[in-house]
Amino acid sequence: MAMAMDRMFTSCFGLGRLPIAPGTWGSIPTAAVFGLLCWLGTGAAVVSIVMAAFVVAGSVVCVKFAPAAIAATGKNDPREVVADEFAGQAVTLVSVPLAMGVGFSAGQIWAVAGIGFLIFRILDIAKPWPIRKLEKLPQGWGILADDLLAGVFGAVILHISLWLWLAR
Repeated sequence: MAMAMDRMFTSCFGLGRLPIAPGTWGSIPTAAVFGLLCWLGTGAAVVSIVMAAFVVAGSVVCVKFAPAAIAATGKNDPREVVADEFAGQAVTLVSVPLAMGVGFSAGQIWAVAGIGFLIFRILDIAKPWPIRKLEKLPQGWGILADDLLAGVFGAVILHISLWLWLAR
């Protein structure tokens, strides 16, 4: 029973068990909540706090419960574990509301959420140096760390993109 609950948490309540692109499915809730909060006019600080809470929650779940999925599947990074994507996507978006400021249209808000989502997914899949090296860490740490660093790289690229967009 406990192992089943552990795997439910690490799969983000079953998203990681979808047959196609489970990591992508695991990233969608974070980007969707970000876009929805911004679209509803939630303050930048609150949106950033929610994203930071997602980073912490996804990280804790991954490190604490991923060993159950590793034991059950025999794989070092089971496809069903997507709490790492949930957390990594939040890293990409956590500081963006503070950089965006106000006055963005609904379309622009959803564009920022979508671009942040795509940047993170590309980095998470391609795993450029040194992201891939972090997969060698033990247990849930190896599953999580590469996604957190992909999130940091994604945040930098997204901030540069926003700066170029707003500088026009």
